[in-house]
Amino acid sequence: MLQEPYATWFLDAAFDGSYGRTEAELRAVDPVPPPPGFAERWRAWRTEAASVDADPAVLSTEERGGRRVSLIEHSGVDGTRLRAWAVVPRDGAARLGVVHGHGYGGRDAVQLARVPRDAAAIFPVARGLGALNAGVGAPEPVQQHVLAGIDDPDRYVLGLCARDLWLAADALGALAGELPLYYVGESFGGGVGALALPWDDRYRGATLIVPSFGQYDERLALRCLGSGEAVRQHVRRHPEARDVLRWFDASTSIGFAPVPVRVEAALWDQYVPPPGQFAIATGARDAELAVLPAGHAEFPGWQAVTAAAVRGGRAHLERTLAR
Repeated sequence: MLQEPYATWFLDAAFDGSYGRTEAELRAVDPVPPPPGFAERWRAWRTEAASVDADPAVLSTEERGGRRVSLIEHSGVDGTRLRAWAVVPRDGAARLGVVHGHGYGGRDAVQLARVPRDAAAIFPVARGLGALNAGVGAPEPVQQHVLAGIDDPDRYVLGLCARDLWLAADALGALAGELPLYYVGESFGGGVGALALPWDDRYRGATLIVPSFGQYDERLALRCLGSGEAVRQHVRRHPEARDVLRWFDASTSIGFAPVPVRVEAALWDQYVPPPGQFAIATGARDAELAVLPAGHAEFPGWQAVTAAAVRGGRAHLERTLAR
């Protein structure tokens, strides 16, 4: 039986998106310890990525609200050419750079609410996902995308997407100059950001919004409506895949990030189970936790909650840059 207010908010919910957990119980979920060689493997991937030329090319540019927004193309970690949007101030040099990830639905436009006006930003689109990279470097359907290459850590799509973020940051630097970086990512983008962030010393901080891919011990035990369900069913059929996933647990990786991290975690979420989100916050060395009533859902007052979260994220960005 659903508890209030969720019983009122989500009348048609097929199951309880709180999974019966209280906030106190969620705050107590531990991150997954790293397997032997975890940091060494990620550092080796980072070294390999540094040898790849992002080679950004500007395809088109328009002015929007005092900023220049360009459609660009850059190399991914394996040389795959990926499209993205880059944004720079129309007048004057940028003070900082923002790398802004997206959810598993992909992205069809830039989202500037969390980007200061004097920032340069890149809005990468993950390999395989729409609108810009549908089917490029990975299959587009979520149930296929999240399983692509899962038999090999070097080829697993989540690792490739995280490593592509390093090249996206390289592309931004080539276009706007080397800048202190801040990462913003939601859901899928929060999870792959947590994987990529610790190994790139250009970052000063990050905001991870209802981040995915955290705490696979919990994630594989919980039914959901998101990509985790395809992974859960796959591991039931192929238990050996659990060993590959140990290299891509966002709750593990974030513990190696030396910078402040803000995690906006939801108490109710049918797409990204809350235990995984909270485990990422617990795993971060320097964490600011913002608790949301629900994620991946609209509810009474959600616009005000979202606006407050955006303000909190912008404040976190400014504090980290001032350190």
